[in-house]
Amino acid sequence: MANAHLTETFTNPEGYTFPHHRLSTVLHNPDKTPIVLVACGSFSPVTYLHLRMFEMAKDYVRQNTDFEIIGGYLSPVSDMYKKPGLLSARHRVNMCTLAAEDSDTWLMVDPWEAFQSYQRTAIVLDHFDHEINTVLGGVHTESGEHRKVRVMLLAGSDLIGTMSEPGVWAYSDLEHILGRYGCLIVERAGTGMDQATDSLAKWRNNIHLISQLIQNDVSSTKVRLFLRRGLSVRYLLPNSVVDYIEQHGLYQDETTSNASNVEKEKGKEREPGSSAGGSKREKESQSHSS
Repeated sequence: MANAHLTETFTNPEGYTFPHHRLSTVLHNPDKTPIVLVACGSFSPVTYLHLRMFEMAKDYVRQNTDFEIIGGYLSPVSDMYKKPGLLSARHRVNMCTLAAEDSDTWLMVDPWEAFQSYQRTAIVLDHFDHEINTVLGGVHTESGEHRKVRVMLLAGSDLIGTMSEPGVWAYSDLEHILGRYGCLIVERAGTGMDQATDSLAKWRNNIHLISQLIQNDVSSTKVRLFLRRGLSVRYLLPNSVVDYIEQHGLYQDETTSNASNVEKEKGKEREPGSSAGGSKREKESQSHSS
């Protein structure tokens, strides 16, 4: 892993504090590498599939790697993303927090990315690395030995699809994300992984592919469609998130045209104002769950 971050300083939102109340400070198996999983996405709204990704990753890590998970984070994108169907960051962070607090004891929500300007995935991962290893000092073994925590990206297989498309991601960002940090990729219905990873062979050892043994095609896009049609979304989302949506009357005014555009934009995040022609900033794009 390289030592340098892409930036020397990180701009924090006003009043921001890095959440670490569920982050383990002790590595229980000294023979393993401590890791933190970070899922970047719109989460508009967060669904059980988003949460299920963490559980699948936990099983994979336990059975197939020399890693030990010490924490997991949802990192909602900024409002500056301006993706069709994207609810305000305040609501998305609140829903993610409700979902995480109702779930397992190791999931948290970091609002750093949500409440500021557009940030590339590479910078977001650097932020986590800085907070966990520099500010908090990493973890210790039970014998007191200090260990640095490895940050890893957790995402659906549509991410790998965009990473393998020429011109979508900057090579420097791919090198930083896949070379420095690595990722765990969960298979998603309707997307293949093998062909996409062939073009990313340079980083193959840092790309961990997780098969989805029970097919689940729940998506935020479909949930928003259900809500606009007045259909129930219970058991697709945590009950606390469903209650929050109903209490605030969310997703009632999203237009059909926006909904159809979501799938077109899915997996390709562009800076606001960029064209479809492939600007330099587009090539620094990142991929997020819908």
